[in-house]
Order: sequence, then C-alpha cells, then structure tokens
Amino acid sequence: MSLLYPSFLWLLLPLILFILRFRPRSLRVVIHLLIMALLLIALARPQLPKGVQETAIDAQEILIGLDLSYSMRAQDLEPDRYHYAVAVIEALLKRRPHDNIMLIAFTTNPLLLSPPTTDHTLVSTALKALKLENILTKGTSLKRLFEKIASLPKVHREVVLLSDGGEERDLAPLTDAIDKSDMHLNILALGTPQGTTIPKPDGSLLKDKEGNLVISRINPLLKRVADAAGGVYLTPSATPEASADAIIAHFEERTGTTERVTKKRYGYTELYQIPLLLAAVLFFMLHTRASRYLVLLFALLGIPLQAGLFDAYMLDRAYSRYQAHEYNATRSLLLKIENPSLQQRFALANTYYRLHRYKEAITLYKSIRSTSPRIKQKLYYNIANAYVMLKTYDKAKIYYTKALQLGDDADAEANLALVAQLQSRQASDLGIAHPKSQSGQNSRGKMASAKEEKAKQQEDQPSSGSGAGGQMRQKSTRKEHKKLWLEYENDTAPQPLSSKVYELINKGYIREEQPW
Repeated sequence: MSLLYPSFLWLLLPLILFILRFRPRSLRVVIHLLIMALLLIALARPQLPKGVQETAIDAQEILIGLDLSYSMRAQDLEPDRYHYAVAVIEALLKRRPHDNIMLIAFTTNPLLLSPPTTDHTLVSTALKALKLENILTKGTSLKRLFEKIASLPKVHREVVLLSDGGEERDLAPLTDAIDKSDMHLNILALGTPQGTTIPKPDGSLLKDKEGNLVISRINPLLKRVADAAGGVYLTPSATPEASADAIIAHFEERTGTTERVTKKRYGYTELYQIPLLLAAVLFFMLHTRASRYLVLLFALLGIPLQAGLFDAYMLDRAYSRYQAHEYNATRSLLLKIENPSLQQRFALANTYYRLHRYKEAITLYKSIRSTSPRIKQKLYYNIANAYVMLKTYDKAKIYYTKALQLGDDADAEANLALVAQLQSRQASDLGIAHPKSQSGQNSRGKMASAKEEKAKQQEDQPSSGSGAGGQMRQKSTRKEHKKLWLEYENDTAPQPLSSKVYELINKGYIREEQPW
C-alpha cells in the first residue's frame, strides 16, 4: 500500500499531542478525535497498486533518433553538436507533454533507450544517463536506423533525426528502408557544410592514419534523403529552443490535428473511501437516532468492497513473502485469493518455478491469456526456461523462438543458442548443463572441453529477464521490480547505463577514414 499525499499524516501529530496532554475521558470527544484522524488518513489517499493499464489519448507518435557517433563532438555548434542535440530534445519534451515519444540512439547500430511513453521524465532520465566518453564508435549508419524503425509496430510516426550525416553515399538503400515504415521524416542537420575538426578527450584533434586532421562536415546526402522521402530538412537555429520550435511548427503545419495513441501507466485501487466511510459511520452514530439502520446499511454495501480488499491484501502479502524467498508461504497466500487475476496467476506460476515444480509452472503460464505482446513475450520466455529445467530442449527452443518473434531479447537469443549446444552435447553423451546465468563464465562463449565438463560436473540455471526462476539472469537494461510480474521502472532519478548498453552501442566498431 502507498500514500499519494503522505504529508497530510503530519497533521496527526497535534491530535496525538492533544490526547497525551489532556487525556480526554469523554467518549464523545474521543470519537470526534477519531473522526478527524480518519479524515486525515482519507486526505493522504491510501492506494493499492493493480498493475499496468493501457488508455487511449489524443497525441502524436514521435520517434527521436539521436546520433552518438564520434563526429558529434565537433564544436561548430555551441557547446558541441551532441549537447546541442540533447538541448533540442529536452525542449521538444517540454513543448509536447502529451505526445508518445520514443528515443533511439544510433551509431553503426541503433539502440532503443526509451520505449514509447508520455512520461517524458523517463525519456529525459535515459538521455541524461548517457555518457558520451563511453561511445567508441566513429561510424554512422542511417540505413540500419531506418531498418530498425521499420521493424517496430506499424503505426504512423513523426521521426525527428538529429545527425550530421551517415556513411552512406547511395540514396536507394535509405529510401527503400524508409518506404517499409509509415513515417514522416524530419531531419535537423547538425553542423556546417564547410565542416570543422573533432577534439579528443585529451585536448588534441582527431587525425587519420596518415596523420592528417579529420574534418567533419554535414553529409549532403541528408537533404537528398529528406526530399526523396517527402520529409523536412532543417538547419540549426541560433538556439536549441528555436530549433525545437521549428520542428514543432512543421508538425502542426503538416498534420494540424493529433491522433489517438495508447498510453501505458500504473493503475491503483483507491482506498480513501474506507476511512471516509468509517468517519461517516461514527459521525451518524453520534448525531442521529437511526445509527443501527445506518450501520446495517453500510455493512451491506461494504460486502463486495471487503472481498476485493481481502484479495488485494493477500496479494500484497504474497509479494512480500516472495521478496523474502519464502515461496511456500507465497503459494499459500496466493491460493487464498478468491478472484484470481492476471497478477495472481503470474505470481503463482513464478512461485511454482521457484519451488522447482516446473510442470505446474508451465501449465499456469500456458493458461494465462493476454493481448499484450510484452506479457506474451514474458510468458514464452518463462515457459522456455521451465522446459530447460526439465531438459526438454525441443520445446524450450520453440518457446524461445516465440519470444523472439515478439521482439528483440538478448537473453532469449543467447539461451536459444545455448540450448542448441546442450542438445548436441546431450546427443553425444557428453553430459548436460543448463544455460548459464550472467554471473557464470562462458555462458555464451566457447563450450568447455569434455574433460573439463567431466571434472566440474556442475549445472547452472537458465538466464531470464522476466522474474520467473532459480538463479536467473537479470535484464541488462532493466531494474528488478519489487513485484513479481512487473518490470517497469518506478525510479525516475538518473541512473548510469550498464556496460551492456554501451557494448550494444559499440557493436560493429569501425574506424572510418572520413567520419561525417
């Protein structure tokens, strides 16, 4: 349970001091003090979380592509191209508070930093968590960025591209990738046509292999791409805010109206009615003669409410027992819930996994129905993990594949490859080991020799990012949620990105001769 306005509880202190100082003996006074306390608790707005909900709002789908290549350190914009681009994004977030905004960073490879959300604090947090000194890649691939956008769910998007240009010289591959997605391209070309040098962290200037200074300039292909795609090509204004205003002006000029988009947010069950109801009951008991009938009426009206509160209370207790690794107690509490929900069934399946009752966990996972691709991907991933623990590798491969069909998942991809190796080893009678967790060594690397495996005789657990089993591998770009089935981040404070994120950004590292 949480409080929306906990500061109201400070007002209870005068009541407590009054009781300690005067020690009232009149029942009437005591009940009045109790009524005041109940009203203060109601004002604090007690709530119980009930999971993530989807609602439709009037907004636009905006995808922001931020170039992180080495050439973005050039200082022909104040203070440099990268920080100018970040300031433009911050201005867009403030000026479009209701839009569904997605942030993708890219060099030679694109990486999703923030999924579509109207909570722009999360987008800003992801942006501030980037450390430019950890980006080693000097190349820029617009083709891979457009292919990534084309692979996303098919909705119309306004794409804002902040870049000084890619490595491409041929227009056709870029327009082909753009045609595969429903997007309108808005390019803010960062830099100048004449170009400038690129400073290094030690204060020196970047040079090529022959020792010549590298000059970074805007790739003229950017304007050709915008024209071919029917998009907008903009050059930087005097300030980032002015550039953001120019982009928004083109949004409004072209569309004129917003669209219906889906927003995900946490839902809560309000509990303020309970102390308010008790305060009303006590008040009428003191000041009316019909107190018996009022109490009876409130009792009859409160029957369904009590049942729902009991289920929520038991689910909250089960979460606490799960966090304390008391899985048998968790199971008992979850089975006491009279009206099973998605949260209860997901939590019970995870609990069976922790208890090594994998067949029961699989049965429960398969019985859960949801239209959310994210939840389906978690279910398939957990089912695959359970099949690995049962050494049923054929079925594990099927469900890892299903999980990957719903979206990129580095853990599922790694486990799928490892399961194939396990099958091969099982067929060769070399012993069986489970997919290793992130803390294990060589879980995605080379297979140990048969002699080493025979000497070690050890078994590891499958990697997992959905909160379902054993010593599971956590998602490298997610925090472990306090609840069993949720993995969204509640903490909006800036957090440093993990080394895995930078590993993904720098994948495919190249040293180019003439970076744009």
